Parts: sequence; C-alpha cells; structure tokens
Amino acid sequence: MNKLLTSLTVSMALLAAGPALAQQSQQQEPAQTGQEGYSDPAAAGSQSTNYNDAELKKFVEAQAGINSIRDEYMAKIEDSESQEQAQELQMEANDEMVSVIEDSGLDIPTYNAIATAYNSEPRVRNRVDALM
Repeated sequence: MNKLLTSLTVSMALLAAGPALAQQSQQQEPAQTGQEGYSDPAAAGSQSTNYNDAELKKFVEAQAGINSIRDEYMAKIEDSESQEQAQELQMEANDEMVSVIEDSGLDIPTYNAIATAYNSEPRVRNRVDALM
C-alpha cells in the first residue's frame, strides 16, 4: 500500500510538474549553502510574455524531450522497490530534464516562464501550439 501511494504521488508530481522539477534542480545548490531558493509563482505571471519565435521553438524542442523523459521515468518510478529508489529516480529525471532544457538553448527561468505563460495565456499557448 505504501509503495503504491509513493509511486502514485511521485508519478503525479512528474506529470504535473515538469517545469517545477527543472526549477527545483537549480534551487538545490543555494539550499545546500543554507540559502533559500524560493521562487514566487505569482511573480512569474508578471514577467513579459513577449517571446520571439526562436525562444518558443526552443521551448517546443525542450518540451518534447521533457515529455519523453517524464514518460520513461514514470514507468521506472512505478516499478521502484522503495521510496528511496523512487526519489533517486526522480532526481535522475530532474537532472535529465535540466540538461534537455539547457541543450535546447534556454535557461531554466526562461523555460519555466514560458511554461507558465503557456498554461495561463491563450496568446502564448496559441503561438506555441502553432510551432508544434
């Protein structure tokens, strides 16, 4: 029962929080030095959402890679033997997602800002969908 609950929780987190996972990885280093890596989600909505087509194309490229990683790791996490193993797999997935984002030419804050705009602003969503 505990394994099922853990797997379900981790899987749902991976499904719903690809952008947040990428941001979490970048926040780990400051947290290790005793600094808080808090990012105000409401502040993301106040950023400019005038992204050019090149940025949005990079976002689409990164999103495709993230979806692939998420699918791969969800299965691994569901099959994990322990909560510790599931957490290790989640960290591996997180690291791979960060790499995909950076390899696409975006930084993590820009990726997260575009993802937030995609989810909250129809204009951005329509432009991204047109590039898919």
